[in-house]
Order: sequence, then structure tokens, then C-alpha cells
Amino acid sequence: MTMLMTRRHSLGLGASLALAGTSDLARAQSTYLDVRPGGQFKPVSIAVTNFAGDADQGGRLSGIISNNFRRSVFLQPLDPASFVEKASNPDAAPNFESWKMINAQFLVTGRTGRGADSRLKTEFRLWDVTTGQQVAGQQYVTDPNNSRRVAHIISDAIFTRVTGEKGFFDTRVVFVDESGPAQRRAKRLAIMDQDGANVRYLTRGDDLVVTPRFSPSTQDVTYMAFGGGDPKVYLLNIESGQREVVGNFPGMTFSPRFAPDGQRIAMSLSQGSASNLFVMDLRSRATTRLTDSAAIDTSPSYSPDGSQIVFESDRGGTQQIYVMSASGGGAKRLSFGEGRYSTPVWSPKGDYIAFTRQRAGSFGIGVMKPDGTGERVLTEGFHNEGPTWAPNGLYLMFFRDPGGESGSKLFMCDVFGRGEFPVPTPSFGSDPAWSPLLS
Repeated sequence: MTMLMTRRHSLGLGASLALAGTSDLARAQSTYLDVRPGGQFKPVSIAVTNFAGDADQGGRLSGIISNNFRRSVFLQPLDPASFVEKASNPDAAPNFESWKMINAQFLVTGRTGRGADSRLKTEFRLWDVTTGQQVAGQQYVTDPNNSRRVAHIISDAIFTRVTGEKGFFDTRVVFVDESGPAQRRAKRLAIMDQDGANVRYLTRGDDLVVTPRFSPSTQDVTYMAFGGGDPKVYLLNIESGQREVVGNFPGMTFSPRFAPDGQRIAMSLSQGSASNLFVMDLRSRATTRLTDSAAIDTSPSYSPDGSQIVFESDRGGTQQIYVMSASGGGAKRLSFGEGRYSTPVWSPKGDYIAFTRQRAGSFGIGVMKPDGTGERVLTEGFHNEGPTWAPNGLYLMFFRDPGGESGSKLFMCDVFGRGEFPVPTPSFGSDPAWSPLLS
């Protein structure tokens, strides 16, 4: 893929552009973006106009941006049918009274088209309707095949400018694509944009694949494959397609996950009826044991600073969540609610640990603070499992199996439980893993 020429590079739309309307924008954030649980939440209304220039490309770009905002929970795109003004000239200041009439708080205008070199040139402007000020504007030049990425990058820039939080739209998700009848379902490793577009298959389906995980620092994923003999942990470069076995271990291996530096993988290895945690240095391939018990310890996940590991264990009699030093040693139990807890995953922001909770035949996706307090279940149903964090720590993706002859589907929700949305896949899907922001 040809990378963007001016990734997040400011368009020369005025030297005061980056600072214009800052105080008013801060007031808007404090008024409309009380996203705390129990807070007086009100999404920000934003009008996204069709970009001028190439009509087909412009409409497509604005549609992707609007869809991103709709799924963000915090930004509410307005229906284009309500627009009083068309904003056909993105270089001219809009008639802000027309946008106030439909209660738009922010307005997005832009232009896109091919340059003399046939490359795609796209620019946008973000206007604060209340103050009448332009508060953001950028230009991107790229290969036309990257037009969807441009829409996602613009979405990230606007999301960050309005909310003060990092974006998450210019990301990908690796997942297990499932097709065929329930008794003979083929499972292939696949990758797609975070909104379900641009699906590409990474394995052929010869082996059963599960639990893919993204590297935080490279275009590599680690996953497990069940072929002939014991399951193996693989390392796959998603751009080149090259894969290698991380290591051949006696017994079963489970739940591989990268450390924040991308140079180590923590995993669970079974030995008889027990399963313990190990870490492998990918450079030396040296393996270090982290736990030594007769219990089943699995699903390790590092804290963002790499100092701790959260994991699930039945050492207390039932599946619960524990935390310990990344070098091993004593573990502290975090989960004390009713039911069994599994698949803990540390937020990239470090403020929450996501988990799956099974209780009375129902599976919930929830979050708790790193000390085990503040537990909240965000969604609950017949079978929800496998949470994965967006890189900004504000959203979770997971899979849900309704039971019967159907298969699992992917969903996403925000960390405050204010919205839930399906993530389209070609067939059935499970085991999602969210990438870092692309660069």
C-alpha cells in the first residue's frame, strides 16, 4: 500500500488556524461531552457536507466520515436532508445562521479530486458554528486507492479536535472469519478496516485458527493454529504474508499476546492438568516461566507500561481475574462479583481492564479498574466473548453467538455503555483484535 504523502500534515489555510476558536471549543467540550458514567451526556451535533470537486468521490468520502461519527457515540451526524445550505464552495465561509437553524454545532466542508499527477488531493475544514470560526483544516495527497484511508484520517482529526481524545478510525481489525455449516465450519484469519470494509484473507482455512493478536509496534500478528499434532503459535506479517512458528512446545499452547514493546509474547502452556504462564523473547527465543501452580492460568495481558500482567486462573476454585508483576511472583485477585470471569484485557490508556463474565447462563462484556473496583457490565447476552480495545481506550469490540445453527458476529460498544453497533463481516466472525493507529 502506498502511504499517504502528507499524513496529518497541516494545509496552509492560515497561520492562526490551529489556535482559532480554542477557548470556545473547550467550552463546547465541557458543555456537551460529559462522558462519565451517570453524567449528563449529550453528543455533539455535526453536519458533514458532500465534498466539492469529484461528485462521486466527494459523496463517498462524506458518507464514510458520517458513518464513522455515527458509530463514535460522541458525535452525532445530522441528516443531509435537513441541510438548508449546500456549502458548495469550501473556500468561502459558510452562512452560519443556516447551520444554526438545524442545530449544528460543527460543520465539515471539503474538496477532493485528481491533481495533474493523477494523485488524489483531499482537503477539509472544520467550522465551529457557534463562534463562526474555522478550528481545523488539513490536506492529504495520496494514491487514489487510499481514498478510504483519507476519510478515516479526516475523521480522526475532527474527532480529536472536537472531543480532545485520540481518534480510532484509521485502524484495522484482524479476526477469525467463519463460513460453512456449523458442523464443518471453516475458520480463516482475515483483516479489515475497523468499519468492516476492505476484507482480506490471511490464511486459506486449511488449519483451524483462533485468538489473533496485533503487535503494538509492527505489522505482525500472533495467533494459534490447530493442524496436525499439537496447536502452534504463529507469527504472521500481514503485509508480506510470511509466517513462522514462534516455538515448538510440549503440550498445548494458548492465548499468545504481545508485550507493549512488541519484542515479547506471553502465553499459556499446559502441562498435564495444569496450565502456566510463560513469556518468550522473540529475539533470542528464550522462554521464562511466570507462574508455577497446579491451576489453569491463561489469557495473559500486559499493562500499557509493561510492568504488570493480568490473567485468568481457577486457582481459587473458579475462573477469576488476577494481576501480578510482569516478571512473575505473587498474584492478587481482582474479580469478586458473582459468576466466572475470563479473557481480561488491559486498556491502552491503563485505566480499565475489560473482561468476559459468565453468570446464570448469560455472558457479559464489562470493565473494571486495575485495582478491581468500579466493575461495570456494558452489554450482556446469550454468549458474548473476547473483548479487544480500540487504541484510544474508548471502545471495545467483541463477538456474540446467539446460539442455534447460526454463528457469531462482531459488535463494538463504547466504554461508557452508551451505544452498541454491529461490525459487518462477510459471513460469521469471532476473535477480533484491534490494531494500533496506522502510520
